[in-house]
Amino acid sequence: MARYIGPKCRLCRAENKRLFLKGDKCKSDKCPINRKRPAPGKDPKARAKKQSDYAVQLREKQKLKRSYGLMEKQFRLTFEKAQRLPGKTGENLIILLERRLDNIAYRLRFASSRPQARQLVLHGHVLVNGKRVNVPSFQVKPGDTVTVHSSYKTNKVLLGALAEYERSGVAPWLSLDVDKAEGKLTALPQRQDVTDMADIREQLVVELYSK
Repeated sequence: MARYIGPKCRLCRAENKRLFLKGDKCKSDKCPINRKRPAPGKDPKARAKKQSDYAVQLREKQKLKRSYGLMEKQFRLTFEKAQRLPGKTGENLIILLERRLDNIAYRLRFASSRPQARQLVLHGHVLVNGKRVNVPSFQVKPGDTVTVHSSYKTNKVLLGALAEYERSGVAPWLSLDVDKAEGKLTALPQRQDVTDMADIREQLVVELYSK
């Protein structure tokens, strides 16, 4: 599956939102959002005029898609799957994105960013119910246990990422045993609990794809 390999801070500047694609840098003074750097392009002021409804919807879709590290085709397929589920399509979309294995690894503090968590999964360091899974889009189900391979448990990158648990804990739909580097999806995520996506208006994404 294709992935974006360009400068990640450029994406944050384009959306004027911290997407947390660079781990600890996003929380430091070096973050371009903290430094109030302008949007990328030769003349950002020329694009500062009032946006059309389509432009507003597009920006919401881009923010959500880029936050989870998906390309357009994969994001569209996830949206179509959300449409087929009972309930609100926008909320279903967020839940499906949250249940991705790379996102679960990130939420469990196995990595300091989603791109890093994706790499962790692709390299075969993550196990689901004791079996190695190297597919970032794998949908974790309630009750599934997610852990890192024993050969990776002493890795400095993992230990550094797990240190964040002491400061921030984990999402309410997850549980984590830090000593074992083992977590579990205890329940399906609820939209109101995904606080770092609170400013995302997923209904605009639904409207965009419904045209």
